[in-house]
Amino acid sequence: METIRIKNKGQAKLFRSRSLERLTKTSPQVIYSIYIPLILAMLAYAAFYLHAHPVRLAAFFLFGMAFWTLFEYLMHRFVFHHHSENPRVQRILYTAHGVHHEFPRDKDRLFMPPVPSLLIASVLFSLFYWVMGPNAFLFWPGFVSGYLIYGTMHYAIHAMAPPLPLFKPLWRYHHLHHYKEPDKGFGVSSPLWDHVFGTVPRTKGKFANPEERS
Repeated sequence: METIRIKNKGQAKLFRSRSLERLTKTSPQVIYSIYIPLILAMLAYAAFYLHAHPVRLAAFFLFGMAFWTLFEYLMHRFVFHHHSENPRVQRILYTAHGVHHEFPRDKDRLFMPPVPSLLIASVLFSLFYWVMGPNAFLFWPGFVSGYLIYGTMHYAIHAMAPPLPLFKPLWRYHHLHHYKEPDKGFGVSSPLWDHVFGTVPRTKGKFANPEERS
C-alpha cells in the first residue's frame, strides 16, 4: 500500500455507480445481523448433530479465536500493506484498505462490507473444512467471533473515545499505526504478533492527538 495523505474529515468516492458505492459501506449492526446467527447455527449444528463434547467444542472455539489474531496480523501486514508498482494492484489495495488510511474516521468503512466479507468467509470455511473436516463447524464460530471482536474494537477505536482508561493503550497503539508508523503495529485486537515478528511501533512518549499527521 502506497503512502497517502491522511484526511480526518470527509469520505472517499470509490465508484461512479451509486449502487457499487453503497456496496462499499456498512455498519456494525449489519455485520452482527449476518454473522451472529451463523455462529449460533454452527454451534447448534456441532452440538446437536455432530454431538461434539462441550470440552471439544470449547477447545476448537477458543483455538479459532486465537487463530483469528494471527490471521488478522498476516492479512493486515502482507496483503493490505503490500507494496506494488502495478497500478491495478495499487487500485485494488487502495479500495480494500488504503481508503481507510486516507479517511480513518469514515464510520461507513470500518467494517468490511457484507458482499466481500461473505465471499472471503465462504472461502475460508471451505479451506478449514478441507483441513479439519467436520471440526470446522466448531472452529469457524470461534474464528468469526474473533473477527467480530476485532471489528468492534476497530470501529470503537476510530469512532469513539476510550470508554475506560484501561483501553487507552489499545487506542494509542492503533493510532500510532495510522498517524506515525504505518509499517508497524499491524495487530488491532492483539499486539501479540507484533511482538513475535518485531513490528511493534518504535514511537515513545505520549501520543498527542489523532489529528497529528504521519
